[in-house]
Amino acid sequence: MYGAIVEAVGEITSDTQKLTEFEARIARGEKIEPGDWMPDEYRRQLIRMISQHAHSEIVGQLPEGAWITRAPNLRRKLILLAKVQDEAGHGQYLYHAAETLGATREEMVDALLSGKAKYASVFNYPTLNWADNAAIGYLVDGAAILNQTMLARCSYGPYSRAMIRICAEEGFHMHQGKEMVIRYSQGTPIQRKMIQDSINRWWWPALMMFGPHDSESSNSEVLLRWGVKTKTNDQLRTTYVNQIVPELHALGLSVPDPNMVWDDDKKLWLHGPIDWDEFWRVVKGDGPCNAERMSARIKAHEDGAWVREAMMAYAER
Repeated sequence: MYGAIVEAVGEITSDTQKLTEFEARIARGEKIEPGDWMPDEYRRQLIRMISQHAHSEIVGQLPEGAWITRAPNLRRKLILLAKVQDEAGHGQYLYHAAETLGATREEMVDALLSGKAKYASVFNYPTLNWADNAAIGYLVDGAAILNQTMLARCSYGPYSRAMIRICAEEGFHMHQGKEMVIRYSQGTPIQRKMIQDSINRWWWPALMMFGPHDSESSNSEVLLRWGVKTKTNDQLRTTYVNQIVPELHALGLSVPDPNMVWDDDKKLWLHGPIDWDEFWRVVKGDGPCNAERMSARIKAHEDGAWVREAMMAYAER
């Protein structure tokens, strides 16, 4: 009995020392690599976060992909095709990053298809007209860029390096969306009305993309402590609002927030209250397109079964 107690104490002391060294490396700005020691919670949080990010990229193809066959001209169709293809690639980069932590592709995909894993709630809203593609590119990808440029500096090497490539491509997506918003805001009365309607519908879902307020985020503290995140949800949201609002105003467009005010002391635009009841309702599966999105992913998975089977048979040979 005494020997078992001594051994247990030794293990605790060893883990404490490893944790101290681990956090010292992060404080020095070093990257943690797959073969390095890491706390179990660090690994768990990264798998959760990276796989959720990967699922979001894959499901995120669906709202805009529906408009590929309805693009107004060949140039717009080529741009949209390229963007949707990029999103698929981003999902692959991220699944690979999560696999370096010991997660398997099958486990992650099964978690998504069974409803256990989540993806960004913003992709559970419908694209009702062509201008929605502009609003998604400008508002949604604009929000993603702020979050992803932060993650490109995260402490886990494979995630950080994947994000560098992804950010380069997401930057194009955001600029494509911005170019469309500018064009339609300066177009015919019908075009201006259409883009304003799209901004109105996508504004709040885009703000929700940054996640709950800091006081309600159960994961933020540990993610900040271990360098996975370097800014809080509210800090990112504030930066986003103060980047987008002046640009929209310059185009003669507005945001659907009657409580939006300019704080002259802080030199900031302050947004009104976010409907977090709607956010959690969508996250839990009761959004406008949750069932449609999952049905599409399940069908795609089932339709691709023969490809996976063929690859496994070839590998076994």
